[in-house]
Amino acid sequence: MNGLVDAILADLRRPVEVDPAAHGYLDVVLSYPGFHALTAHRFIHALYRADVPLLPRFLSQVVRFWTGIEIHPGATIGRGCFIDHGMGVVIGETAELGDNVTLNQGVTLGGTSLERVKRHPTLEDSVVVGADALVLGAIRIGRGSKIGAGSVVVKDVPPNSTVVGIPGRVVLQDGRPVHPLRPQVEMPDPNATVVARLTERIDALERRLAAMERESGDQGDAAAAL
Repeated sequence: MNGLVDAILADLRRPVEVDPAAHGYLDVVLSYPGFHALTAHRFIHALYRADVPLLPRFLSQVVRFWTGIEIHPGATIGRGCFIDHGMGVVIGETAELGDNVTLNQGVTLGGTSLERVKRHPTLEDSVVVGADALVLGAIRIGRGSKIGAGSVVVKDVPPNSTVVGIPGRVVLQDGRPVHPLRPQVEMPDPNATVVARLTERIDALERRLAAMERESGDQGDAAAAL
């Protein structure tokens, strides 16, 4: 029971520490659905571990109805988890989350197998997953890594990495670029590129037209002189 209370208190402290919108512990208790879902899951998970039939799954669906966050009773979640806003978050049965993990709205920690095996991801300590990102399969996201919003991650990610794109690829590791290519999140405006090329083309055509006019004028002067 002490471990359960400690985990709930860590979940309560985390939003106050990292979210500028949190105005104290009472604010979190009253108005943070992520905290509500996590607190309920702590008790539901205990029932699941005790092999109580049906009730854990039913209660998890009640919590989903009230919070918009679906956490399977079998998911293992460490202390200090922070689900920001939370609407649409889905955490699968065999998912494992370390301490101080942050999930934003719309995140799915999903499975890719229909067999009764480990089929959901493992997120190590201090992982941050951006809004609407999908982390799929029995993969491991290394400690301190960040998953960009909207990314789809289907392969293991080393510690202290930044992942973006579909499919997700590592663009930073330990603060250094992994590839010389510009990350997809910093791609230039394609319309600006097209306009620049058209401008160059027009300039070239105008120079050719001016040269032709000068050549025509020189020929006319020569004919007049004759």
